[in-house]
Amino acid sequence: MAGTDETHLDDLRDEYRDAQPPAAPARSARRGRAPAPQAAPLAPREFARYCWRQLTSMRTALFLLMLLAVAAVPGSTFPQEGNDPAGVAQWMADHPTAGPWVERLQGFHVYSSVWFSAIYLLLFISLIGCVVPRVGVHARALRSKPPRTPARLDRLPEHRAAVLDAPPAEVLDAARSVLRGRVEVRPEGGGGQGGGSVAAERGHHRETGNLLFHLSLLGLLFAVASSSLFSYSGQRLVVEGGTTVGTTFDSFTSGAGADVGDVPPFTLELDSMDVAFEAQQTSQIGEPRRFAANVTITDAPGEQPREETISVNHPAKVDGTQISLSGNGYAPVIVVRDGQGNVVQDGATPFLPQTGNYDSTGVVKVPDAVDAAGDPVQIGLSGVFLPSATVDATGSPVSGFPDLANPVLVMQAFTGDLGLDDGVAQNVYELADEGLTQVLDEQGSPFAIRLRPGETVELPDGLGTVSFEGVQRYASFDVRSTPGQSAALVFSLLGTTGLVLSLFLPRRRLWVAVRPAPAGAGSAVEVAGLARGNDAGLAFEVDGALQRLRAALGDPGASPPPGRVGDDGREHQRDDDRDEREARAGSRAEEGR
Repeated sequence: MAGTDETHLDDLRDEYRDAQPPAAPARSARRGRAPAPQAAPLAPREFARYCWRQLTSMRTALFLLMLLAVAAVPGSTFPQEGNDPAGVAQWMADHPTAGPWVERLQGFHVYSSVWFSAIYLLLFISLIGCVVPRVGVHARALRSKPPRTPARLDRLPEHRAAVLDAPPAEVLDAARSVLRGRVEVRPEGGGGQGGGSVAAERGHHRETGNLLFHLSLLGLLFAVASSSLFSYSGQRLVVEGGTTVGTTFDSFTSGAGADVGDVPPFTLELDSMDVAFEAQQTSQIGEPRRFAANVTITDAPGEQPREETISVNHPAKVDGTQISLSGNGYAPVIVVRDGQGNVVQDGATPFLPQTGNYDSTGVVKVPDAVDAAGDPVQIGLSGVFLPSATVDATGSPVSGFPDLANPVLVMQAFTGDLGLDDGVAQNVYELADEGLTQVLDEQGSPFAIRLRPGETVELPDGLGTVSFEGVQRYASFDVRSTPGQSAALVFSLLGTTGLVLSLFLPRRRLWVAVRPAPAGAGSAVEVAGLARGNDAGLAFEVDGALQRLRAALGDPGASPPPGRVGDDGREHQRDDDRDEREARAGSRAEEGR
């Protein structure tokens, strides 16, 4: 029974298939046409040309420019290795999980990363491919003749007609002299006796401005790239009477193509600081009035020293490297003697200003001292320097004026391991008091050191003495080289000029057609104009051309020039629109040729 049922089902399927109508033939087969052949795959050379055209399109250039701006965002989000290595280390410590991933993705050196450089390079190539071919096209357009004169000038957007009392040849000569831009006279009928036309075109430098803007953008990108690659910046603090050389810095950052060896081997000695503050009892009291550093610079070993005065916005220069005054402050001269009476610290210690009145903080680290019993001990002093000490409303000591009027040094002392032997770099202006023991007085309170110039205080527990010998000034210098800075300024100005030209310079074409007047005396003149895009000044240009033509022929034309032919009826509107489109198409075709 099973076999019989299966046979019966097969017979039913066959009958169903036979009852179905035949499948409809393909549309191309019904119409007697063969199916369209599939496009052959691109050859390698054709594919490369296709990729090049896509890369050098303006759409791609704009997309890459936007992508570059987006790619620069991580550079302001994460600390950068070249500018803030301490910040990078702190970020890695605060984010132990995300830190290694950010490092792998080059997030701590974004502007020299592979992916940022790739976008930058592609943008360069795209802009070059967009702009450079247009330069040749524009150069040929500048040498080309004005477009042919349309047969129906009355169908152009602006049209004026007049009858002048002068022969056609004279009118043509006058039109050539009054029209602006590139002008070409096209006589008809031999020698211009039977009339002719004059074609003029102006505003080509609108495209010149456009090209200048894009070329300046290329130059600006190149200048920024060169500055990022080959620039460097170093900071150095020098106390009065001190000397620094061009290879020694407190901090130094540079691009991928520069290092400290590129700094000129100059020598700078700070002779004195010239600083003044407003002392009058006004709202400006305490404001800085003069900052200047008197220095002696030797450009290279063996050369003659020269004296310079470096002030705000007046840097010194050594072989293109700029030395600027970036800051100043006070350096108290502190002498520390240990428990055995040995001088273990003697010199000016810079204190960093924290307020406008120069409340300054600083530290003194003494790693090699001994106490009265002869046991080795490390001493750390931390405190503030007040150039004009006073007391605020809460009773705390502060500085009431930035100049030296009542200098006071207030410090606290610590003992213990300062960490100077651990091999880890430390900030010389901070004292990490973790693991240190604060020195206490007899009552068990923190021992306070309060000194004026010339005073000495003895530390408890036989640790020695601290003396405040005097105050010197210091200056902070910024040594910087940015090779692309001047070029970036020049390209920015050129780009602005090109943008102004491309936005405000109109592109216009004017034609003057001259024919003998129907009455036999004088000439029938038509003046018409065509602009690229909307141009509200085209009508004034056409009116002005006709007025100048009248004046050149001695016919001032007291009555205003007639309006546009055909404006009194709407039946010509559709024809005018069509003729305008034809004239624009003809002009574009003429440009293409």
